[in-house]
Amino acid sequence: MGSAPPVFIGAEEVEKHLHRASLLLPALEAALASFSSGAAGGVVQPVRTVVPVHRHGGFLGVMPAYSAVDDALTTKLVTFYEHKKDSSVPSHQATVLLFDPRNGSLKAVLDGSVITAKRTAAVSAIATKLLMPPFAEVLCILGAGVQAYSHYDIFTELFTFKEVRIWNRTKEKAVKFANSVNGPVQVCSSAQEAVTGADVIVTVTMATTPILFGDWVKPGAHINAVGASRPDWRELDDELMKNSVLFVDSRDAALTESGDVILSGAEIFAELGEIVKGTKPALPEKTTVFKSLGMAVEDTVAAKFVYDSWSAGN
Repeated sequence: MGSAPPVFIGAEEVEKHLHRASLLLPALEAALASFSSGAAGGVVQPVRTVVPVHRHGGFLGVMPAYSAVDDALTTKLVTFYEHKKDSSVPSHQATVLLFDPRNGSLKAVLDGSVITAKRTAAVSAIATKLLMPPFAEVLCILGAGVQAYSHYDIFTELFTFKEVRIWNRTKEKAVKFANSVNGPVQVCSSAQEAVTGADVIVTVTMATTPILFGDWVKPGAHINAVGASRPDWRELDDELMKNSVLFVDSRDAALTESGDVILSGAEIFAELGEIVKGTKPALPEKTTVFKSLGMAVEDTVAAKFVYDSWSAGN
C-alpha cells in the first residue's frame, strides 16, 4: 500500500480555520524565539532561493523549513510580480506543501496566500507590541493591497488607535480600502500627510524606491517595513534606516535580500526572536524599524495550525 494521497486545503478552507491572524501569535512567538536560538532552537531554514523570471517581470521564491519543536516540515512556493497591468491577478501567489517529517510523504497542499497574509501581519503585530511607543494613538498604513487588509485587521483587534490613516499610490484603492474595512479610516492624498504625527507606520507596498522618509517620521515612532523584499528595492530612505534602531526577522535574510538594509548600510541591532526571548532589549522609547522579510518557519507553524484544525474537523 502506498501512502494516502495529499489533501488539498484551498483558500476558503484555510480562511475558515485561520479566521483571525491572532490565532497564530503563540506559535509564531515561539518560532521566532526558536529561530533566534541557533542550532539549539531546532529550526532549520536556509535563506529563500529566488528565481527571477525576467521576461515577465516576476520572481519565484522557494522557502523550505523544519521546526523540531513542532516536528513540522514544509516548503512554500511563492511568486511575486512587479508590473501587474492585470490587477485581477494578485501580485503575490503562494502554495505551501506540508510533509510528514517521519517519512517524507506529502500530507497536504495548502493555499499559501491567506497563510502569507495572516502570518506576516501577526509577526508585525508581535514586533509592534514590543517596539511601539506607549500611548500610541495614530496608525498609518502605506499601501492598500492584501497585506494592508491583514495588518489592519490584527492591529485594530490587538491595539487601540484613535486614528487610522491610509495612503496608496493609486488613490482609488485606498478609498476602496477605507470603504470596505470595519472602522473609520482617513484616506490621505500623500504619503507625507499620512505619516506626519503617526505613532505606528506599516509599509506594505510594491515600491522599488523609497516612499517613506526619515524627516517625516515622528521621533519614537515604530515602523513595520514589509515590502521591498529584493536587494535593489527600497521603501525607506537612508536617513530613516540609519537614525532608527533596526530589528529584523533574520539577520542572514536581511543582509541577502533587503535593499533597505543592504543599500543604506544600516546596522542591525537585533532579530525579533531575540526580543521575544529577552536576550536583547526592545527600546520602545527610540524610533524603531522592524524589517520584515518573512521566514519559512512562519509558514511552517501556520500551515501546521491550519492542517491540525482541518484534521480535527475531519
